[in-house]
Amino acid sequence: MNISKDNLKKLDKFKGYLNNDQVTELFKIFDIKFAAGHWCAGDFMDRFMTVGYNDPDKLSSDIISQIKRVADAKIVGIEFHNNIFLNGKGAIDYDVINTVKETLKKYNMVATNMNTNLWGAPKWKLGGVANPDKRIREEALQVLIQAIDIAKEVGCKSVAYWPGSDGWDYNFQINYGVILKYYIDGCIEVNKEAKKKGLKFAVEAKLHEPREGNIVIGTTEKAGLVCKQVNEACGGNNMGVAIDYGHVQMYAGEPADNLYTMKQFGVPIHNFHINNAKLHSNDEDRITGTGDIWRFIDFCYAAIDTGYEGWFGEDQFEYRTDPVQAMTLSRELFGNCMKKALIIYSKKDELEEAQSTGNAINTINIVKRIIFNE
Repeated sequence: MNISKDNLKKLDKFKGYLNNDQVTELFKIFDIKFAAGHWCAGDFMDRFMTVGYNDPDKLSSDIISQIKRVADAKIVGIEFHNNIFLNGKGAIDYDVINTVKETLKKYNMVATNMNTNLWGAPKWKLGGVANPDKRIREEALQVLIQAIDIAKEVGCKSVAYWPGSDGWDYNFQINYGVILKYYIDGCIEVNKEAKKKGLKFAVEAKLHEPREGNIVIGTTEKAGLVCKQVNEACGGNNMGVAIDYGHVQMYAGEPADNLYTMKQFGVPIHNFHINNAKLHSNDEDRITGTGDIWRFIDFCYAAIDTGYEGWFGEDQFEYRTDPVQAMTLSRELFGNCMKKALIIYSKKDELEEAQSTGNAINTINIVKRIIFNE
């Protein structure tokens, strides 16, 4: 982001609630990069509605239609999943890659991050790189390395691994230390390959779901420990975390604190997913900015204060609303929350002086009017 004293003075022009065009201007001035996963623009299904919530004749979920809907929401960055670029035999489909690249060029969009699907097939039900079966672990490793090649071809700057099936459902089901070692060993190999190809490698923590007990890296803090060990083994600092705001909500963590913690321990943050979720709940992937506004603005402030330079991405699943309207609203609400965080940051010295007293009344009195009025 471009957070300078001169730019902060320009906040005076952004009075009141910002519409989408004003959000676009704010993003341009402060170089705030906003993205969405292609999946945000398609149909969704769950165990209650296995055929999807929308008429497929009215809402096509092919990748070209999804890219167009992301563009219609005035979002310039887009994340992908590796499996949309594979043919029926699991090989890279370069025709799809070329079609996607042409479509991105047509809409003046940027490929940001390549996510890796190692949960969406029966063979992954007991895990990917942490699977108890060595043969499955090796196959998962090859999928991750293949995803790096796909990311490079599509133009992404990073590749991410959310280990949705790596974990356990019951106590005593697995040896926690063994599967953690499997996971770290796999990440070392993937990070070496990503580093060789000039891409960042990120892991995204989540407490549970689809696993009913815990996923192997349930919290950002544990993911950070994994990154430190992997980077020590590989040299450099190429592996980092991708923080999903909603995932942190699941265990009622403090998302802003995660940012300062990662910075303190030298773990890079490569990507954000800023969708909301209810505290101590499941991963509902709700519209950004619809939860605790104090908590979310605090998170935005932390992103500014810790010098985050990456993308703010939507990873939302809006089953019953129009996807373009939902993505547009997330972008708009995020822009308004980020504006408030920027205004608070323009008073950084005053805020830090109040924080040094440890008195909550002092800090609340500084930010209250910004949060409720600006």
